[in-house]
Amino acid sequence: MTEQERKRAAAEAAVELVSPGMVVGLGHGSTARYALVKIAELLHARKLKNIVGIPCSAQVAREAGELGIPLGDLNDFPQVDLTIDGADEVDPQLNVIKGGGGAFLREKIVAQASRREIIVVDERKLSRVLGNHAPVPVEIVPFAWKAQVRFLEGLGARAELRRDRSGSPWVTDQGNWIVDCWFGPINDPRGLARALEGRAGVVEHGLFLGLATEVFVGTAQGVRLIEAPAK
Repeated sequence: MTEQERKRAAAEAAVELVSPGMVVGLGHGSTARYALVKIAELLHARKLKNIVGIPCSAQVAREAGELGIPLGDLNDFPQVDLTIDGADEVDPQLNVIKGGGGAFLREKIVAQASRREIIVVDERKLSRVLGNHAPVPVEIVPFAWKAQVRFLEGLGARAELRRDRSGSPWVTDQGNWIVDCWFGPINDPRGLARALEGRAGVVEHGLFLGLATEVFVGTAQGVRLIEAPAK
């Protein structure tokens, strides 16, 4: 199986958890989009009905609308039955780095409102320790952005302002900027999260700790399900 086939298989396996009447979080990114397309196919075939999708980004809202998926928001549907989303890296405790697509603030808001946070990845995203393969994205306000970069470097990161193809700062749905932070292996992700959350000007970070309930992993042998350790 190719990487894309593994991603599709994982996403479509996760969609099997969606039942009529559910409120479903619609994640952002290439793997989550396979779930979006599958949900739309089931709706059009009338094998699934009466669901409401909660998009995790403006882009997903546009794509889901074009696919005919009924949409709502957390103001009207504050409890999400399950969310299907991708990830950049997953550790054995199902802690996750997200944000390569830049939508991690809204993704985290939806994840925290979800009874189940379903992550779909191909096997290359599995890691013994977070930070081995992916940077931690940090959303910051543009004001005094260089001060935030210095702060992040002080935490041990190689910090780089994310830019678009024109070379301008990459702008989030909220009008903020993103700094990608390469920390290397993160032995204390909760400590790092606390340090980031205590900094004025840092809006959110891509460490999703204790949120994922299940991970569907696309492998060459098929889809493997990993469930979060009991708390």
